[in-house]
Amino acid sequence: MTEKLLEQGNSLKPQNRDRAAEIFSSMLIPLTRKTFEELVPAVATGAQYAHCWGKLSELLRRVLISVVGMFVVILLKALFFREGFDEFLLVGGIVVGLYWLWGPVLTASLQNIECRRYGYCGFWQGKVLDVYISEELIGTEETVNNRGDLVIVENRERCLNLEVGDELGFLTCLRVPLKRSHRAIDIGDTAELLVFSNRADLGRISKTSDIYLSDHNLWVSDYPFVRRDAFVEVSRRINRQLEVEPAAEPERPKRKRTPKSQRRGELVQPERSSSRDRYEEDGQDSYRGADLPRRRSSRRRSANNW
Repeated sequence: MTEKLLEQGNSLKPQNRDRAAEIFSSMLIPLTRKTFEELVPAVATGAQYAHCWGKLSELLRRVLISVVGMFVVILLKALFFREGFDEFLLVGGIVVGLYWLWGPVLTASLQNIECRRYGYCGFWQGKVLDVYISEELIGTEETVNNRGDLVIVENRERCLNLEVGDELGFLTCLRVPLKRSHRAIDIGDTAELLVFSNRADLGRISKTSDIYLSDHNLWVSDYPFVRRDAFVEVSRRINRQLEVEPAAEPERPKRKRTPKSQRRGELVQPERSSSRDRYEEDGQDSYRGADLPRRRSSRRRSANNW
């Protein structure tokens, strides 16, 4: 079984810290409850059913449970319900007998219900900070060698460890079995996932989903929590909206600069006018406030007096 680690801080390898510091980028957008339920359905999807089908050992275990269940139904019929209840026992026997077929649906649905218990969900986008390979112990077996000694054999599996984070300090590590397609992953790739929380502001992340690397159209997960086609559509719609919003932002009006004389408390000299305008203004101003000259009486008499 793989596991997810949620932690705060910087646990990167020394050779990758400088490179990761240059590629930090983050985006956290809350999603509505309707979108949350579309991305994480209550009933198992096809990918979840295929994942929960398991290996041959798990199939044989479910078949064994079905056989034992049918035997119990037959035993109840023979001991306690000899008369009546034939229809109920028949339906119960069919349901129990087909457990090997519908068992993966139950397992996947229970995991989906566990995710849907959280009240809030958000779309998170960050960067790949570190990627490395490790060997994990998946089980042990006890055998006997040629000498008759008891030997414990450890079954180990090569796993990919993918660390993604953002500039705010959020860091999550996902460990999954190594696949050939994981060779394309590199530090700095864009990583997208869903985060689940019980707080409306998503201030405390309780669980994360599988990781989608949009640069390579690649999913990295130990269990497909989300509907992948719906998640890709939500991712494209959000990125398209973020690209359109800066272009539609109106231009800010330019601010008029105040003359330096006014900023220092000095008077601004009026603009110079033409000589003709200045002459007219000077002529009008010179006669506005001045008194009219007195009219002198002439000593010369009129013609009638002569």
